[in-house]
Amino acid sequence: MDTNLLKIFIAVADKESITLAANELGFTQSNVTLRIKQLEKNLKCSLFHRIPKGVVLTDEGKRLYKHSIEIVRKVEDAILDVQNEQEQKKLIIGSTDCNAVVRISSFITKLHEDYPNIQLEFLTGTTKEIIKMVLEYKVNVAFISGEPTHDELIVLKRYDEELAILEEKNDKSQNVLLTFKEGSIFDDFLRKYYEKNGIEVEKSIAFGSLETILACVKAGMGRTLLPLKLVDKLGYKEELKVTKLDKKIAYFPTCMVCRKDYLPKISEYLKKMVF
Repeated sequence: MDTNLLKIFIAVADKESITLAANELGFTQSNVTLRIKQLEKNLKCSLFHRIPKGVVLTDEGKRLYKHSIEIVRKVEDAILDVQNEQEQKKLIIGSTDCNAVVRISSFITKLHEDYPNIQLEFLTGTTKEIIKMVLEYKVNVAFISGEPTHDELIVLKRYDEELAILEEKNDKSQNVLLTFKEGSIFDDFLRKYYEKNGIEVEKSIAFGSLETILACVKAGMGRTLLPLKLVDKLGYKEELKVTKLDKKIAYFPTCMVCRKDYLPKISEYLKKMVF
């Protein structure tokens, strides 16, 4: 199967639009449409449903997408091996926003000092978003909150985190959860923790900035759950009421992970790395 067709298919699936995929690939829209039709003809099935706003994968398309990602990646790896490109040339790093604040700067600085010729790229998101990137081979290594549950992932290193419920210092917090983006593992846990303890919450308010959340907690607008290292790093540890949670109740280490079949060439270095 032509991997170039698969690359076009992947681009259309990711963008959910033939037009946007064509722009990204530098092709004409008609060329991309023709290539998709060619792939569908070869496979004797429809890969996309056409909708007013673009396209979405059919069931057959969803199955092909998973295989396509792996096939394209393996072909690219094979080409590098044949060309004797054995050294790590590029490392794409994914990270939760919390970890990005706490340790990513020192991590990247140390990595660049030891491997100055490696091209580094950096992406952030929630744990769910970052795990999806790892599974789809979009990042080489990633920092996530909590232990991974996917069989395809391996933990290279763990960093212990101490979690705490944060409130206004004089117990004047409103009965509101201040959350960080949809998909945050800490927000999911805090909701379940309150439900388990019979504590009703009036509502949740989501923010796109961790520092904004802490400022709002300080102002008494609500409560949140975050790693203490993050709170200390942003200078709020002495400004808030801090209720530490026992690790038996809330154990969410930051884990450096990668795919088992996509180990970085410097994986042994990463396991022992101190920064």
